Amino acid sequence: MRAFVLRARAAPTDSRRLREGVGQAAHTEILAHSLMNALFVAQSHRDDVTVYLVLESTQDYSRTVAFVADDIRDLGGFHEQALLDRIATALDVSQGMGKEQTRTVAPGITVSTLSFEKLVQDLANDYQLYVMDKKGEPIQDVDFPDNPCFLLTDHIPMPKKSFNSLKRLGAEKISLGPKMLFASQCVVLIHNALDIQGV
Repeated sequence: MRAFVLRARAAPTDSRRLREGVGQAAHTEILAHSLMNALFVAQSHRDDVTVYLVLESTQDYSRTVAFVADDIRDLGGFHEQALLDRIATALDVSQGMGKEQTRTVAPGITVSTLSFEKLVQDLANDYQLYVMDKKGEPIQDVDFPDNPCFLLTDHIPMPKKSFNSLKRLGAEKISLGPKMLFASQCVVLIHNALDIQGV
């Protein structure tokens, strides 16, 4: 099982603001683009992939919207608007939730009031964590295990203190090259590397 975590530090947990954030400072389109590239291939979709979108611009708790490819029945399409609508619906479902609660949104889709830190702590029990870093080991040189989990961010870089916490959880730094890429581009390159390795 492959997992991707997109830490969207600028993404609002209010569904109206999420929709209005496309092309604005929050760049909420990054969520849809990353989700699209993580779940879909030409004329089909990927199995054995879970995507966690962590939206952190909030008045109360971060929202983690999880998409489990094997269990999803219908996303309403794979274009940007359809995927943003699914995320917005999850945010509406999450209204009134307390800390670290989870609700089902639709088959294969859940929403939780989990912080990035708590989510990654939980994932570290089942996955080998990888974080993107230009100075990390080149991805083509990494021998990936069966359960890799890749940690990405939106246009706001990961705080330095997060790297220390991730290191304690055993996260390894990997590089996709010298250029800073969009999260959605990273997803494509990671999938391709794993496909070539047969992981």
